[in-house]
Parts: sequence; structure tokens; C-alpha cells
Amino acid sequence: MERRQFLKTALGGAMGLAAAGWPHPLAAQTNPLAAQTNPLAAAAAAAAPAENGGAGAKVNVPLRGVNLGGWLVLEKWMVGEVFQGTTASDEYTLCQMLGDQAQSRLEKHRQTFITAEDFRWIKACGLNAVRLPVGYWALEAPQPYVACGPYIDFALAQCQQLGLKLLLDLHGAPGSQNGWDHSGRGGAVEWPNDPKNIAGTLQVLEDFARHFGQHPALYGIELLNEPRDVVPLPILQEFYLAAYARLRPLVSPGVAIVMHDSFRSLAWKGFMHGPEWQNVILDTHLYQCFDPRSKARNAMEQICFAQDRQAMLAEMQATELPALVGEWSLSLPNKATKPLSEFQRDALLRSYAGAQLLNYESTRGWFFWSYKMHGETPWNFRHCVERGWLPSRFDV
Repeated sequence: MERRQFLKTALGGAMGLAAAGWPHPLAAQTNPLAAQTNPLAAAAAAAAPAENGGAGAKVNVPLRGVNLGGWLVLEKWMVGEVFQGTTASDEYTLCQMLGDQAQSRLEKHRQTFITAEDFRWIKACGLNAVRLPVGYWALEAPQPYVACGPYIDFALAQCQQLGLKLLLDLHGAPGSQNGWDHSGRGGAVEWPNDPKNIAGTLQVLEDFARHFGQHPALYGIELLNEPRDVVPLPILQEFYLAAYARLRPLVSPGVAIVMHDSFRSLAWKGFMHGPEWQNVILDTHLYQCFDPRSKARNAMEQICFAQDRQAMLAEMQATELPALVGEWSLSLPNKATKPLSEFQRDALLRSYAGAQLLNYESTRGWFFWSYKMHGETPWNFRHCVERGWLPSRFDV
């Protein structure tokens, strides 16, 4: 199903549910794009995708991509078979438990989970970018980690061959910036507590810039994925400033420096504005399945909330920096989906997808989490396309 027809069908499906007694999904906003007429949206339009990131340059199609999650940074819920035979819950502990066998197990996974065929499928789907999560151990791995540098080279080569762009995302930092398993090691958030952790992260980013910063397929380098909101904002901002100063001279002018908003989407007003800061983008991750408020919403409330995010995205781009949505999915809590028939659930997920896509297209771009995983779930992009929850083409 082509993208335009998909959006028409998705919103039409939501209207059909409303006719069956559901609240109308567009009740709060009759025209999903109407907010673009307000001053914030107009200012946000100035931050729309521009060629090479330059102000006032030719407007291009936004990034439309997928995360290659679970490949070079393991997440047990996504690739559980890699953890078989152990009680490990994260990559650090897995490598520690496997000892000398860690390299062979991880190499097998890395060689088979994402291949050239996957990049061809992404291109054939009409997507134009991938976001590649990697850990601080990617190039030089301290014990017990296993380095993965050649696979970054492979991904960049595939992107160049196929005309895709790659956002290189530092997903895990020394000491852990969020305490979650996808930082490499779950537990305490120690990253901001030791200057050595921050210094080590800056060195890793500089190494990335030296190795990959001139590659024609590189769209940008994301300085740190999801630093938790317990990280003091002054420490995080000082880190971002230092990272920009070290990376910008090493990468091509068209390579973006991407900062995650640390789940504080409107805390960046006035930060890194001005001509001395070139091609800086603010990344935000938008999920509706984790926090208590999300878990309390019913199906139609979820769709309306997804539509209402447009105001936040417009404010970010009007008062802060150009934005992109680095992670999103179709996952919803049980309260929204459990009461529904299979037909109604399909209609809900198509409507939810359409509401999100309409909003995210107003930013520099978006990346679905994640391209693939083991299991047919709303987190699995390929499965979502196959089920018709997402369009089959993204380039029309």
C-alpha cells in the first residue's frame, strides 16, 4: 500500500470506528495539519529539511528510516536467542559469562542478523536512512566487550551503494547514561558522576569522527542516546558543547551533530543557537506505552494524544533547534488494545501510525524502532509493513 493511500485508509478506518460508537479520532483536531497555520508551526517550517543542513537551502524529503536495533548493541527482549544458556540481562554480563566464547557468539549474530539483503529491503521499501546504535566499545573494546568496527564500515558501505544515509548513534557510554540494558550494562546511572566517564565518551566520539566523519553516506553522529533525565542538565549541556567542539572540525560540513533531548523536550531554548553552531539537530523519542499516563489511555485517546504531539514538535523547532524523531513505534499498552477485536486492533494501529507519520514528517525526519526483531510485534517494522499497519512504500 502506497504511503498516501495508506494515510487516507488509516484515517478513514478511524472514522469508521467512530461511526461504530467510538469517539472520533480527529475530534481534537479536524485537520491533522491545521496546526501548521499557527505561528509556532510556521517558525518550525523554517527548520524543515534542507540540503546539507544549510539554512535557506533547497528543501528535501525528510529522513524516513529505521533503527538497526539489537544488532551491534544487544537487547535481550529483541534478540533473546543470543542470550540462550545464560542468565545475562545485558551485553556486558553476557560477554562476561561467555568469556572466550563471547566473540564467536556475537560474530555469528552480527553476521546473520543484519545482512546486505536487509539493506536492499530497506531501500526497496522506499526508506532513505538508517540509525545505527553502537556502544562505546565499538572500535576499542574494554573487557569483556567485543568490538564491532568492521560492521559499521559494512553498514556505511551498504548505505553508500544504495543511496541511503546513516545516523551513527552512540547508544551506550562508560558508566551508563541511563542505567538501562541498551546502554550496554543495566544498573546505576554512573556516567555523570565520574569525569573519566565523560572524558572517555568524548574520546569515543572523536574516534568516530576520525574514522567515519568524511564518509559520503554519513548523515550525522548522535552524541549520546537517551541520557536519563536524572543527569543534571548543566553537565549534559557542557558535554554537548565539548563534543561539538571536538567533532565539528573532523566531519564534513554536511554531517549533522545530533543531541538527544534527555526526555526534556522543551529544556533547550537558547542552547547552541547562533551562527557558531552549524547543523545541530535535537533528537526526541516518542513512545506511548511506558509511563502511567500512557497506560491509562484507551484506544481513541492514544490516537488523539499522538496527534496533539504536533504542538510540542512545532514548539521545539520554533524555539529550540531543528528536530528529528529518533525512535517511535506502534506499541500501545494493554488498556488500548485488549478490548478490541483483531479487525479493530488493525484499524487502531493503522490510525496510530498515520497520526504519528503526519506529525513526524514536519521534522528533519524519523526512525522507527526497530527494523526487525525476533517476534511479530508492533515494535517490528518489517512485521508492521507486512500486516498493513504501516505503508509498503515510503517514497511516493
